[in-house]
Amino acid sequence: MPDRVWPSLAEESRSLLKLAVPLISGQLTQMLMGVVDTVMIGGIGVVPLGASTFANSLLAVPFVTGIGLMTSVSVRVSQGHGANDPEAVGSVLRHGTWLALMWGLMVVAVVGGLLGFLDRFGQPTEVVERAPVYLMTCAVSMVPVMLTMAWKNHADALSQPWTPFWIGLGAIGLNAFLNWLWIHGHWGFPAMGLEGAGYATLVARVVATGVLFVWLNRSARLRKWVPLRWLARCDWKGFAELLRIGVPGSLHLLTEVTAFVMASLMIGTLGVVPLAAHQVAMTCAGTAFMVPLGMAMATTVRVGEIVGANERPRLHRVLSLSWLFAAGFMSASMVLFFFFGKPLAGLFVADEAVVSSAAALLVVAVVFQLFDGLQVVSVSALRGVNDVAVPAWMAAFAYWGLAMPLGWYWGLKLGWGASGVWLAMAVGLAVAALLLGRRAWRLLNSRVFD
Repeated sequence: MPDRVWPSLAEESRSLLKLAVPLISGQLTQMLMGVVDTVMIGGIGVVPLGASTFANSLLAVPFVTGIGLMTSVSVRVSQGHGANDPEAVGSVLRHGTWLALMWGLMVVAVVGGLLGFLDRFGQPTEVVERAPVYLMTCAVSMVPVMLTMAWKNHADALSQPWTPFWIGLGAIGLNAFLNWLWIHGHWGFPAMGLEGAGYATLVARVVATGVLFVWLNRSARLRKWVPLRWLARCDWKGFAELLRIGVPGSLHLLTEVTAFVMASLMIGTLGVVPLAAHQVAMTCAGTAFMVPLGMAMATTVRVGEIVGANERPRLHRVLSLSWLFAAGFMSASMVLFFFFGKPLAGLFVADEAVVSSAAALLVVAVVFQLFDGLQVVSVSALRGVNDVAVPAWMAAFAYWGLAMPLGWYWGLKLGWGASGVWLAMAVGLAVAALLLGRRAWRLLNSRVFD
């Protein structure tokens, strides 16, 4: 395609932002769901809150793995959409649906087998006794969660992200309402406490999945992009294409998530104040991270479309714009954390020692915010060109080869405390950003594909 008919820089920016804004909103909404559940469960006592935290910690790894697996749907659908191949897109969605269902059922089976061994995780006895029903209910809800994720990724890749966003927002409202009914026993319902919160989560997720499925099949804009027969026979080649992208993508996410989990465990050995400060600071940093994460998701879709349309010389432009948007927002968050870290921390907790410690961590966060935003955009751009295995190894080196040993040495051995652990994470994120950014710039060069 001649250069003169390509979209202008302004048009490319509008296309990217048009897709990114609802995705960013969706990520912030997911953060809101966690906040609402934490506040409502915390209102009935420390033990139920501890039990919910324990259950969600056990489900974190399969949940993150599922996210990685389902990113393959976004990649393959965006490429098929760019190539204007509805049959291929429908096949990807059908295979992705079955993959999501199988993964969700596998999680249910594994968690069911763990119920008799919860005391082996070293948690307080009262927490272990309260956790099983809530844990199993949330595990069952992983089935609709995985299906929703596959179908939402399909819609996002077709540049139709707003309806899934509104469905997700409605699910949060339904979850909060059912929490109010079933946790506390309003309107004649029995007060079920923690178990009621689990049932509310399950129902809200099932309803969201059902509404999303109906919309997928009735939307005029999506009609030609969904399977004519959902129950048609699948083939191993279809699953293999998704797994080739999804499995390394899952490993990359797990590398980063488990590194932050290990950082939390190291900080936890320093006492309750550092751990609480870490949680507050992580909430602030994590919320800011949702913006470049949404931009990164949009980047995957745009890169996949361009590859499918065989317009690869445009890739550098999209990558540069994504880096620019992510860097701009994270720079603003850096200023906010540096100058207003203490007031921000004070919104979450009243304890002065925790507030001061959290504010100090947010100053360290200023160091890694920019790198965090750039690395997630880079790895998402690479995912759009099916490059997933090498980035996973790069992330493993940055987080586990560098950040974790440095965190132990600086934070625990030298006595720098939580700030030392966070500074080590900043080093890992910086190295990841440099390695992934360099690879993305090189691989998205059109000459690599010639």
